[in-house]
Amino acid sequence: MYSFLLSVLALVLGYVVYGKFISRLFGPDPNRLTPAMEKADGVDFIVMPTWKVFMIQFLNIAGTGPIFGAIMGAKFGPAAYLWIVFGCIFAGAVHDYLTGMLSVRHGGASLPDLIGMYLGKSTQKVMLVFSVIMLILVGAVFVYSPAIILGNIAGGGTQTAMMLWVGAIFVYYIIATLLPIDKIIGKIYPIFACALLFMAAGLLVGLIVKWPTIPELWGGLHNRGPELGLMGQPIFPCLFITIACGAISGFHGTQSPLMARCLKNEELGRPVFYGSMITEGLVALVWAAVASYFFFDGGAAEVGSSLSASAPEVVTKVSKNWLGIVGGILALLGVVAAPITSGDTAFRSARLILADFLSFPQKSIRNRLMICVPLFIAAALLLWYNIADAHGFNTIWRYFGWANQTLAVFSLWAITVYLALNKGGLGYLVTLLPAAFMSAVSFTFICIDKTGLSLPASWNAFMGVGVFVLSLVLFYCWKFTRKPKDNQI
Repeated sequence: MYSFLLSVLALVLGYVVYGKFISRLFGPDPNRLTPAMEKADGVDFIVMPTWKVFMIQFLNIAGTGPIFGAIMGAKFGPAAYLWIVFGCIFAGAVHDYLTGMLSVRHGGASLPDLIGMYLGKSTQKVMLVFSVIMLILVGAVFVYSPAIILGNIAGGGTQTAMMLWVGAIFVYYIIATLLPIDKIIGKIYPIFACALLFMAAGLLVGLIVKWPTIPELWGGLHNRGPELGLMGQPIFPCLFITIACGAISGFHGTQSPLMARCLKNEELGRPVFYGSMITEGLVALVWAAVASYFFFDGGAAEVGSSLSASAPEVVTKVSKNWLGIVGGILALLGVVAAPITSGDTAFRSARLILADFLSFPQKSIRNRLMICVPLFIAAALLLWYNIADAHGFNTIWRYFGWANQTLAVFSLWAITVYLALNKGGLGYLVTLLPAAFMSAVSFTFICIDKTGLSLPASWNAFMGVGVFVLSLVLFYCWKFTRKPKDNQI
């Protein structure tokens, strides 16, 4: 428990100290008009209160990742705490803040457009396709996972109950994607965000009261999966893919521009973008600690479950047992709302990315439908594959995890180029090192994982170090040979 509490303190200090440093490095201008004011259209560019923008941003990025990912990541042992803390402070929150603020400075530009500005038009086109495919994957998996939980609650976990919830969630996605952002998203997101925060606070109190004997950092950072009868996946790179949204996530870069179009002052970027990522990290830490108790200190038996329980079952059993009937319902609403509200904004982001690329105005609902219909058809086909194939969801989730972190790689490199071009000194190091590290993670994972090349896992260290060093060499080759440009933003 001491490792967990120290990790919580570290995250809070990270926001206060490092978050302020990153904000000063970027240099927000409180007198500069934001896209919400310059391009107000009543649909996507709308000034909203800061507290509401924060709640929406938090719920946008807090899908199943900081909960399910943290539960699965806890099987790696206390190393999960370190990744959540250092990943959030030095990678994830920096990534979210700078993608959001760059979008603000570029008129609310979407992520592929930002990547294209700094990594070239060819990269932009690749990332546009990559981003849209990943967002469709998000929409599909974030229909399926909450439908499982809702089906277990209301219908005893039957296939029919789950299918009904899939249909209901999908209909909601269509409505929320088409309507102006302040009509549904702006009204219900703050409520669900409060439910998610209540769940985390309730479980935190439960942890302190129970004070379980869970693995500590000083007890060793080895993979504890074999203790649960699991195959010993190497911590590098598997932990860094398993816990994505709770540390760093490329998906967040597709969501930040949504709120960049609703921000009324640049100085609010730190609490909205950096702060929401730190908050998500706190949620991930709570679930990592709860899962450690569940797997390593008798928690599974206490709540009437088993060590082989899936992440949704852990959520359901723990919430009901620890928080009582009312608290359990509120907690489960938060857990269910998190993926649903990430799924609808995933489709919204995909619509805006394609609309920006095609220069297709989105003020009329007819234009929105013309882009949305193909997206929903593609997602429906993926959902059908999930349901028809017993292993379909697991396969799609693994590809989503890799795609998620790979997108973060491109975002970090684009931000690094921006900092190198626009900021003096060594300020670019704040994203250069995370970019090189995540490049190593993504490359190594797709090489050794069974969904990729299935190369020997023992090669992971050599490949990781090699890609990390090569990334730095290529960056400095570009930096010292590029032609000077007047690219101040």
